[in-house]
Amino acid sequence: MASIVIIPARYESTRFPGKPLYPLKGKPLIQHVFENAKRATLAEDVIVATDSETIFEKVFAFGGKAVMTDQKHPSGTDRIAEVAASMKYDIIVNVQGDEPLIRPEMIDDVIALLSDQRASIGTLVKKIENTEEINAPNVVKAVFDREGFALYFSRAPIPSHARHSEIRMPCYYKHIGMYSYRRDTLLSLAAMQPTELEKTEKLEQLRALENGIRIKVKETFVETYGVDTPEDLERVEKWLSISL
Repeated sequence: MASIVIIPARYESTRFPGKPLYPLKGKPLIQHVFENAKRATLAEDVIVATDSETIFEKVFAFGGKAVMTDQKHPSGTDRIAEVAASMKYDIIVNVQGDEPLIRPEMIDDVIALLSDQRASIGTLVKKIENTEEINAPNVVKAVFDREGFALYFSRAPIPSHARHSEIRMPCYYKHIGMYSYRRDTLLSLAAMQPTELEKTEKLEQLRALENGIRIKVKETFVETYGVDTPEDLERVEKWLSISL
């Protein structure tokens, strides 16, 4: 199945305007994401989907591919769906433009998940090692069945655990926000109205689950950190220094 990585990147951000262009180790943040995605072996191409001419020009300046999209898209999913609609790839991978630590093998993993014909979307989870993340609402938790299909995603700690229970502490998994979609699934999902659980949790993937779309997950052992605020850059720079 032919696969492409599409990286949504918008200029305006409430907490960090111009984030994709911010220099990190001598390169704009978006370039780190693009170059890591290009190293995935199962993706045939990588393209940035943006609403900013400045980002568009910067991507071409470092030798990447980019396409302009509608400025009115409410989410990255809608942005990549616009691009995917004009392409014939079987699998579309959404890699966020603020994930400079993303690893190519993670992209290969989400693509490979769709070799299971029962799955329409693939994504990753990682076991939580820092207990502070269990109760952190910005860390999305996931639970899944014995075959690896997602049951639910939440900003709350799931599964719930009684402090004085005699049952041992359960494993908690955080969601890594990267997805592989079958093309038709992506286009259908973007055309659907937001669902009640999605609006309650502010998590788009719940729209898929509420509409009976099956999401298969795989555990990754790679730690990644996204860049949401300027303060996040220091932590990411330290990780890049270690890995380089």
